[in-house]
Amino acid sequence: MSISELLATTNESPLEASFSAQLQGIRQRETKGGKPYLEWAIADATGIITLKVWNNHPQFASAEEIDPETLLHFSGEWTQNQYGVDGKGWKFRFLSDEEKNDFLAGDPATREKQMADWEDLSDYLSQINDPRLKALCDDFVEQFEDRFRRTAAARRNHHARRGGLVEHVAQMMRTAVAVCELYPYLNRDLMIAGVLFHDCGKLWENTYPEEGFNQLHLMHGEMLGHIPLGMELVNKLWRELPLKTWRDLTPASEEVRLHLLHLVASHHGLYEFGSPTLPRTPEAHALHYIDNLDAKLEMVKDAYATANESAPGIFEKKFPLPAPLVAPLAPVAGPASANAEVTETPPDVTRELF
Repeated sequence: MSISELLATTNESPLEASFSAQLQGIRQRETKGGKPYLEWAIADATGIITLKVWNNHPQFASAEEIDPETLLHFSGEWTQNQYGVDGKGWKFRFLSDEEKNDFLAGDPATREKQMADWEDLSDYLSQINDPRLKALCDDFVEQFEDRFRRTAAARRNHHARRGGLVEHVAQMMRTAVAVCELYPYLNRDLMIAGVLFHDCGKLWENTYPEEGFNQLHLMHGEMLGHIPLGMELVNKLWRELPLKTWRDLTPASEEVRLHLLHLVASHHGLYEFGSPTLPRTPEAHALHYIDNLDAKLEMVKDAYATANESAPGIFEKKFPLPAPLVAPLAPVAGPASANAEVTETPPDVTRELF
């Protein structure tokens, strides 16, 4: 079982399950009564949870000696409530060498999805007509593909997992291409390139080591953040292009560079959200909302998978969503259902309420 599956299937009723995870971080805590306990941040390719190791746990003494980045196997009975995941009668052991290799490869479902997303992303990049933007994107992929494919889109909240940036960018590209069909005055090449580069600074803010699921904390990411880093990377790659080859193209190369940088700089949409400038072009406005839409819907999907029902069809509030979720409306079945015999009259909700 993966961590995402554990979060999706556990509730206040105990579930017996086992899973493997990497110990990401350890915090030593004390209860109100002064008793020590540990908070373990554990993660796999699909997500991260916090697990409390109480001082009466049979393996508490051993737990105090384990170093971060250790790979462990967990088994026991698990529950989940508004405070997170908790275990009863659970135990842990070290992974064997064979188990380590399987674990570091990631769970099959996530690997398959990210491979498909990478294929879509690569296909959209191949469709760019502007030779400058095409060369820029190709150079980026050639130099940073491996790092890109192991980077998360965030530290928490959405796509906060190894390879999550590929998932986020691929879905944004699919949306951007669809939006360009509906709003043909948008520059499709610029939109595709802007989606690729908008979060490229996260390669130094939210990346992972070559082996493991513990996000790195790098000095450049901490001190600058992904937007300035992304702008710097675009400028570095741009300077390496053979721009003289395209001196007769219109629009001018400098104008193309400036518009691409603007997409990176403005994609958070507001100064208070970290953008050094506000969206000032159609593509910048579109990119901001596409980015926000994919992030929000990923949070909603995760919330439905992990939140407990506080009442039938109503789920407990999950940070950072602004309100508790309600069960979505199921779609009407296909045309065949329109001819099906009605065997039960649906209730008149209005009459029930009033």
